[in-house]
Amino acid sequence: MEDEGGDRIEESSVLMGSSSRKGSGGGDWRWVDGSEVDSESPPLSLLDGGHNGSGGYGTVRRRLVKKPKRVDSFDVESLAVVGAHTHHNKDISTWATVALAFQTLGVVYGDMGTSPLYVFTDVFSKVPIESEVDVLGALSTVMYTIALIPLAKYVFVVLKANDNGEGGTFALYSLIARYAKVSMLPNRQPADELISSFKLKLPTPELERALHIKEILETRRFLKTLLLLLVLMGTSMVIGDGILTPAISVMSATSGLQGEVSGFGTNAVVAVSIVILLALFGIQQFGTGKVGFMFAPILALWFFSLGAIGLYNLVTYDISVLRALNPAYIYFFFQKNGVAAWSALGGCVLCITGAEAMFADLGHFSVKAIQIAFTCVVFPCLLLAYLGQAAYLMKHPDSASRIFYNSVPESLFWPVFILASFAAMIASQAMISATFSCVKQSMALGCFPRLKIIHTSRKRMGQIYIPVINYFLMTMCIIVVAIFRSTTDIANAYGIAEVGVMIVTTTLVTLVMLLIWQTNLVLAFLFPLVFGSIELIYLSAVLSKLLEGGWLPLAFASFFLCVMYIWNYGSVLKYQSEVREKISMDLMHDLGSNLGTVRVPGIGLLYNELVTGIPSIFGQYLLSLPAIQSTIVFVCIKYVPVPVVPQEERFLFRRVCPKDYHMFRCVARYGYKDVRKENHQAFEQLLVESLEKFLRREAQDLALERDLNDFDMDSVSVTGGDGAGTDDLRTPLLMNDQRREEAGASSEAAAPLGVLLPSSVMSSDEDPSLEYELSALREAMESGFTYLLAHGDVRAKKESFFLKKLVINYFYAFLRKNCRAGAANLKVPHMNILQVGMTYMV
Repeated sequence: MEDEGGDRIEESSVLMGSSSRKGSGGGDWRWVDGSEVDSESPPLSLLDGGHNGSGGYGTVRRRLVKKPKRVDSFDVESLAVVGAHTHHNKDISTWATVALAFQTLGVVYGDMGTSPLYVFTDVFSKVPIESEVDVLGALSTVMYTIALIPLAKYVFVVLKANDNGEGGTFALYSLIARYAKVSMLPNRQPADELISSFKLKLPTPELERALHIKEILETRRFLKTLLLLLVLMGTSMVIGDGILTPAISVMSATSGLQGEVSGFGTNAVVAVSIVILLALFGIQQFGTGKVGFMFAPILALWFFSLGAIGLYNLVTYDISVLRALNPAYIYFFFQKNGVAAWSALGGCVLCITGAEAMFADLGHFSVKAIQIAFTCVVFPCLLLAYLGQAAYLMKHPDSASRIFYNSVPESLFWPVFILASFAAMIASQAMISATFSCVKQSMALGCFPRLKIIHTSRKRMGQIYIPVINYFLMTMCIIVVAIFRSTTDIANAYGIAEVGVMIVTTTLVTLVMLLIWQTNLVLAFLFPLVFGSIELIYLSAVLSKLLEGGWLPLAFASFFLCVMYIWNYGSVLKYQSEVREKISMDLMHDLGSNLGTVRVPGIGLLYNELVTGIPSIFGQYLLSLPAIQSTIVFVCIKYVPVPVVPQEERFLFRRVCPKDYHMFRCVARYGYKDVRKENHQAFEQLLVESLEKFLRREAQDLALERDLNDFDMDSVSVTGGDGAGTDDLRTPLLMNDQRREEAGASSEAAAPLGVLLPSSVMSSDEDPSLEYELSALREAMESGFTYLLAHGDVRAKKESFFLKKLVINYFYAFLRKNCRAGAANLKVPHMNILQVGMTYMV
């Protein structure tokens, strides 16, 4: 529908009945029959008017019977399955939680665990060690940074802002999108809210602040665009991390050989790092499932060695560095070094690299497991590692450039070096996998061009491999190592990407606090005030290194931001064009059941993006083909803002046009974490089975509704319209068999003046028209499936402004031409595909 107040186009399937949707308290649910019309239902007051209006029950019932407005069968389908697959978080035993926490060490904390390799090296490259204030001040800054950002912010606050157990920037966005209609693509339906994982709990009317924020977000397009850009910027920064993490981690581990092996210079470090990176990205195609069990023990051993060596150095060299627990040394550090200390913050922030992974990788574990692992293992081991390095520097201030390996006891150098190399590769692996996941989520939400995705594990849907992204990351990593040739220069670039993602997360979590959690206003603003201020200070420090390498992540982020926003912008315009050019129902009725052509046996699956209406591409097929299949299904692959849609809630069906047209609409719903790996045979079989169930349920409920209407009219004539028969108005017409029987029995018992329900209501006889339609469907299935696809070209209108023409006609067209085609995503034989060209003017 097109909004009268502007050019904003929205589509919705309106649910007629009580908004509570509860059991017997539901409204008068109704089906869409063959004469489907895309129009809004009457106001809810129409249903409730019988209780207060002068006409009483009889008047309302006659009005409903005279002008039946039936509910969208998409909502009917979702009502039939809601609750059938409820996701309950099972109580995990203590030992199971501990085991899960152990596994997080190998996936979540690899990046943060390798930061002691380069933090102090980078800090003291900006501030030379001249007194103990320099060491104690830098140590105090690092310790309180770890305590405030990963511990206080992420462990105790951000992890709770998860989307049904999923974390990350897009998870926050989907969470906000469920509570407020902020999506740029207007294809949301009431049926989506009935998905068992949706768990929508709207702000209560008493909290006007949350409702006011919701209204502002939904009505102002500028804020929707700003929110989308913020999310895309955060995602772009994560992809930038996927480039810089392998480069700095592998190079830091390899640089340990410089002081140990004679003649091993910078060129050798670069060469060895490139070889390791080639091997690292080369094995991505095999997946991480087979070696995943090795990650946690290696990282656990790494953290143990960090803590043990740190404790040894602390006791051996200078235990007085514990004075750094006094935050006053941070003040003394800045007082002594001034601008240099502020510049050194760019190195201090590297101690929390990978903190965002605690939230981004939440879907593979649990909140409690990540909290236990950080508070009991990661946090104390990192503190001991930095305390030990500081103690060593108090006695050997000239060792800052190679502090990590110099502080390792000589007899342990080679074991620690091998362990560090493995830890660096594991940290890189975690970030590469996170990049793959981010790109997949972006594709699912319509913000990234379609790419080939390979699923490397049959058991874990999160383990994926995207060849194009893998080769891009590999190329960029090698270029970064070859050009910068120093971990210090790479660190200047690394900090900007990390802090940028953290600021985005802080902003989105604040919005979640205000809109969803409905937190106290003071506490809600304290969160961005405290943590946002710290992150902005760090951002100002790392931005000062813009010309020394800081431009690199900004360049990466800007590139991916432009790609994602252009793709989203073009996709939204294309969708709006399809909505405007829908074929009218009047034209379909004029064509008749033969559609003005010959109907041949077979099932035609016409793929389009519309959730309501008949797409214009169907008209092109009628004009181009001499015949059309006897059964037509308009298939819409739709991603909803939830992590996973259960299989039994996947398909929603709706009849299009009268029964003799044999036309249906199917919306296949997927969450942004779902894996579309079913082959076309399985998809076809599941689709036909779901369609048969839809036809049977439709016939049953139409018969039930028809008989109840006849019974209601008889009751009204007997009772004289005094309202004695209003009970059935509150009885839902869509229930499972058991509830139908119970409702039928209760209605029979409560029927006034001895009037009983007709026997046909309780009968299970098959409708002859249903049998005919099912046999026609089976005959069509035996004749085979044909996939009807649109080979669309999107062009800007002649009167469009120059920038829009440039973006749509060149940039977006380039992305569409070079991305993965729809036919390739379907994985169906080319013999079964028909394509018709069409140009969308936007």
